[in-house]
Formats: sequence, C-alpha cells, structure tokens
Amino acid sequence: MIQKVDILVFAAHPDDAELACSGTILKQIELGRTVAIVDLTAGELGTRGTPEIRAQESADATKLLGLTARYNAGFADGFFESDKEHCVKLASYIRYFQPEIVLCNAIDDRHPDHGKGSELASRACFLAGLRKIETTWEGNTQTAWRPKNVYHYIQDRYIQPDFIVDISGQWAGKLACIKAFKSQFYTDETAANAEPQTYISGKGFLEFIEARAKEFGHAIGVTYGEGFTKEKQVGVRDLFDLI
Repeated sequence: MIQKVDILVFAAHPDDAELACSGTILKQIELGRTVAIVDLTAGELGTRGTPEIRAQESADATKLLGLTARYNAGFADGFFESDKEHCVKLASYIRYFQPEIVLCNAIDDRHPDHGKGSELASRACFLAGLRKIETTWEGNTQTAWRPKNVYHYIQDRYIQPDFIVDISGQWAGKLACIKAFKSQFYTDETAANAEPQTYISGKGFLEFIEARAKEFGHAIGVTYGEGFTKEKQVGVRDLFDLI
C-alpha cells in the first residue's frame, strides 16, 4: 500500500515546517505537486499548550497548507535518537509516500531536536532504499524506496543556504499557517494569554521570521525567500531555470 506524494516533509515538532518551509510547500502545491508532512513528536515538552491543543493546531495548519496527508510519528519530544528503531519507523513513512524529494530539519539549530531530526531523516532516507531492511504498513510488506534529493530547511540559527526559494507570493499564506499555532506564537488573542512567555511567543519572534524571509529574498532579488541546504550537488537542465 502506498500514497505517493511528490514531496515529504519531516519536522521534529508540529510548527517546524510551518515556520521554516511553509511558503515553499504552498508554492509547490500551487504548481500542482503533492506534499505530506510527518511530525516526529507531538511537541509535548513545549512550555505552552498541550499535545491535544497542538494536534488541533496542526490540523488547522494542514487545511491551510492543502496537504495530501499529515502524520505524527509519536517519538518522544527531546529524547528521540537516530537509532535503528527510529530509522526503521521513518523508513516506513518514506516507503509509504514514495517521495521524490524530502525536506527536513536544519542540520544544526538552537533546539537540539532539530539537528537530531535532520540526522534521523537523512539516515532514514538512505536506509529506506535498502531492500534487506524490512518494514510494513498496516500489515503489508513494503518495497524499498529512496528519494532523489534531501534538502534541509533553515530554522533559528543562520546557515548559509545552498539555494533559496522565492515565496513572495506565498508570504501571507505562510504567516497564516504559522499563526494557526495560537498556543505558540503571538496573535492579538494570545497576547493576553496567562501561560509563561517563551523565546517564540512574543511579537518580536514573528518579526524575526519576517526579517529572515526578507534577508533570503533580498539575496535573490525578490521580496521573501526560504533557504535550504543540500546533501549533494543540485543540477539544472536549463540556465533559465535560475532567477
């Protein structure tokens, strides 16, 4: 059994994808491509909100994004590792969705789970292509599958991008997807929230997200951009594919 998509996004926490690459997701879907997200954890260690609240927020963001599917792997927030058990679990998602491209967490970041999620997803993408590793989906044996490319989105810490996607036309949609996570990020409604303030809950954090998008956009001569790093050389068929 498969549900093939063009792009599969792995995110250590609900909202990682929205913050870092939702503009790219929206753009690809507008171009007719299919996208699914697998959140590795429920973000249960987050200072604000609860797993149940964040699950509903994820569902709200999923509708805004227009995803084909979204799953939660159920790994332990703060404690998952890039070991056999976790790799095999992620390999089953890769074989189920059979993506051509995988997007995953930043290779290094402020939150340790982001770097760990990056390593785990990258390793699972390779292992999913080895036919002697056995995985199942709803009791059915899966066939090996390896994505053509794995790209890492950039999160809190600045990383020099290998390429930047123009999301100028998707900025408003990206911001709406981020704000779907009302327990985590600033809105007029959450400004008066009695829960503790955090690094990401203030208005300044959303201003930083916009500033980063403008910085990446400026680098390629557009208004807003999202940056990615690559694992292997990126090829083009036509020089005019480049901005």
